[in-house]
Amino acid sequence: MSVTAQGFGAAGADLELRRIRKTFPGFTAIEDLDLVIPAGSFFALLGPSGCGKTTTLRLVAGLEQPTAGQVLLGGTDVTGLAPHKRPVNTVFQSYALFPHMTVLDNVLFGLKRRRVTDAAAKAHEVLRLVELDHVAGRRPSQLSGGQQQRVALARAIVNRPALLLLDEPLGALDLKLRRQMQLELKSIQNEVGLTFLHVTHDQEEAMTMADTVAVMNRGRIEQLGSPQELYERPRTGFVATFLGQSNLLPATVESEAGGLLTARTAGGVVAVPVDRAVARSGRITVGVRPEKLMLHATEPARDGDQNVLGPGRVVDASFTGVSTQYLVDVPGVGTIAVFSQNLVFGAVFAEGAEVWVSWHREHTFGLDADARDAAVDELDVTADTATIAAGTAGEAA
Repeated sequence: MSVTAQGFGAAGADLELRRIRKTFPGFTAIEDLDLVIPAGSFFALLGPSGCGKTTTLRLVAGLEQPTAGQVLLGGTDVTGLAPHKRPVNTVFQSYALFPHMTVLDNVLFGLKRRRVTDAAAKAHEVLRLVELDHVAGRRPSQLSGGQQQRVALARAIVNRPALLLLDEPLGALDLKLRRQMQLELKSIQNEVGLTFLHVTHDQEEAMTMADTVAVMNRGRIEQLGSPQELYERPRTGFVATFLGQSNLLPATVESEAGGLLTARTAGGVVAVPVDRAVARSGRITVGVRPEKLMLHATEPARDGDQNVLGPGRVVDASFTGVSTQYLVDVPGVGTIAVFSQNLVFGAVFAEGAEVWVSWHREHTFGLDADARDAAVDELDVTADTATIAAGTAGEAA
């Protein structure tokens, strides 16, 4: 893209949420939420339906009022300001374009209402930024879904908001187009330098675009960090299982030495790096991602840098294109998921084959003893909360 951010005003402002609490009849959507989003960052709120992420976005936009707490933008308290008085714009999943207007008129709409000088020049500039100036005379119905989403983005950016809110903006697009738009959105954010707050339930979407991701669960932030940090070093069972998949095994710590924990599982002893362990004594949960695992037809050496479990038996092998996903039943341990990259044609191990599972110990992480059970319980409660929230919204409507 050739157009720079110059002309779109100063970079976005810091967003700060102080002890935000939001209750609805029958449940609490957000509970004592503290959050600071630095100016110019691409920040994602990630979580399942009912976790409080969309309510948080609506509080920032002014579409809801907090039960308690403050919303500050650029150091200014905007908690009591009406939505149209906040320097915030929102891009919705539904695009919300005016069907009877051209692309150019859609982008000009907000500028004309504010009586901005050189409105047409500014509108064309932002349309060039999203590479749609050549369709400025068309109506939304004449555009593809991806083009309509970029028009919605252009209409929001042209107003020079201090903060841009993205509410599941790619949810209506097909998979291929959604992945393309993920890259384009990130590129546009880098170019215009605004603060983006992106709300999504799509893990890949959050990890692809955001500098920082906050995983929300039951109205609170479970863990916050870079996408790589959250994925490689989850600190709770919920994060380990919601952000990708994880094998979680009960274990008991036997010793600590040389920066490693030695922990005994039902399938054998494994090593856990101390700096990747939340819990370091007694009963813990040992975790490892499925793609970190390797399968062996014969027992590998149980020393060096490798952790080994087995023997087990392949109970399922599913070809997914890039990889084959195996389920291996290890006596005393349970079912282990293994994602093996397809380097040859067809599955390497057939169902019923006896195998051993190994992985480099630096890929292991340690969580609290109840992390495995808590992960399942949290997801169940979140689903129940989403049902309650949907019912409340229906009654309000």
